Amino acid sequence: MKKRTLANTISAIGFIAFATAASSTFTFWGKGADGQHLETYSLNTLMADGKPLFHFRGISADSTFTGMAFSGRDINFADQTALDRPELLRIASNTMRAIKAQMAYQEGKAGEMRYYLSVHGVQDEGYDMVAGYATQTDKETASLRRKLAALEAISDKTPLEVSRKALTTAQDAMRASGFFAAANGGIWLNGRWIKTQKSGHGTMADSCGRLISGTWDSDTLATGWRSAPEGVYHGALDRTFRASGHGRLRHADGAYYEGRWAGDKRDGFGFAVDDRRMRAGEWSDDTYKGERLNHTSERIYGIDISRYQHGRGRRYYPIHWSRLRITSLGNISKKNVNGQVDYPVSFLYIKSTEGTSIHNRHYHADYQQARRHGIPCGAYHFFSTRTDAAAQARHFIRHSQFNRGDLPPALDVEPTDRQIASIGGADELFRRIRTWMAIVRRHCGARPVLYVNQRFVNKYLNRAPDIKRDHNIWIARYGEYKPDIRLAYWQLSPDGRVSGIHGEVDINVFNGYSEQFGRFLSTQLIK
Repeated sequence: MKKRTLANTISAIGFIAFATAASSTFTFWGKGADGQHLETYSLNTLMADGKPLFHFRGISADSTFTGMAFSGRDINFADQTALDRPELLRIASNTMRAIKAQMAYQEGKAGEMRYYLSVHGVQDEGYDMVAGYATQTDKETASLRRKLAALEAISDKTPLEVSRKALTTAQDAMRASGFFAAANGGIWLNGRWIKTQKSGHGTMADSCGRLISGTWDSDTLATGWRSAPEGVYHGALDRTFRASGHGRLRHADGAYYEGRWAGDKRDGFGFAVDDRRMRAGEWSDDTYKGERLNHTSERIYGIDISRYQHGRGRRYYPIHWSRLRITSLGNISKKNVNGQVDYPVSFLYIKSTEGTSIHNRHYHADYQQARRHGIPCGAYHFFSTRTDAAAQARHFIRHSQFNRGDLPPALDVEPTDRQIASIGGADELFRRIRTWMAIVRRHCGARPVLYVNQRFVNKYLNRAPDIKRDHNIWIARYGEYKPDIRLAYWQLSPDGRVSGIHGEVDINVFNGYSEQFGRFLSTQLIK
């Protein structure tokens, strides 16, 4: 005897539940001698040249095989089929196209999770959940690949037929397993209605027509499966069968969510992933709020400075390089900090130039001191919409240093909407950005980093998918939640404090831990 999956339970008895749910809430439940669900009792087998190729449950409305499996134990109930060879060839072709589309979707999900795992560690909430589902996704993709290979082995001349095997009848199975029909607080047994509590494994249709399956104890189902048009949910349920507590929802289109629920809405920590995007963090009333970082000494922090760290006007303040320690992450936004903030400066960016005429007179001295104190450092340029991009690149190169082991140069892009409109729009802005980056990359041999704010990301960055894909992103976002984009650095505050530097300092955090930072340094630095 084997436990039935929800899909198989629906196939075997769902038609009864839905047929009766219209008038009142009915339940079908029961327990065999060993406490397991119904035994498999029918399956279809596709025979190729007289040999079994795979089993399947039936044919879908879009003419594809459903419930494909290589073990008959994975199918509990199969539809009656009567198909000739031309129909089977057509269905096999349709199924191959469907599997290829599924595999592409799965690979998209896997790619999103691989990126998440590459910049997170076991210290982060949800890491184990994502890692577990990533492993499951890889197994599902391997299964799809095996099914595709079986279908691709069919040639135009392969003899095909369907063999059907019925191990027992539905009535025999229900009698043998102890399944009962229940309504209005009791059960129907041998034509009689008996008052009792539900106990054991079972499936029911609720007042909304959704199938609920799980293990009942004294009329209570705390954890179970729920099937509805939007997808299949597995996890904690309240007394009205709403998702409440920890649970997983696999959407009909393949998207997935795992985490906390309240009243059928995502609420609390969880992660959602499809083939284009993965979001892990806090949810509220079914809305994604963002990932809230847990700031500890295990993270990698850095700063960026300009001439203003040396004072304004005639007052000059030196930087005491041997005393550098980050002592505050700023107060402009709420942050979840464990322990006292006392972090080393692990990386540093120095403003070198702006436009075609401005340069930081402190840049070279600060650069030499950073190198002398072993701090990985890089130069950044503040981009102007008023001057030629190529001229700006040459100005930056002339006044900056690019030595082996330096961080990749960065381009600071902060135009207003009016400035973007004045040069002809976002496409023209990105054309100029590409020009600057290409010239600087050819000179120093490293791909520049793009520094932008969250509003620019939301409004404009999707207009340049090549830049978003090919360049590391550095985002200024002064909120509680981490930016929801692939990035290298997050500038999380403009009002931090660093011992050894006068006044407020921009504080940045690298997107990852020491392992990821080491990999970044080994691949992204100027060589």
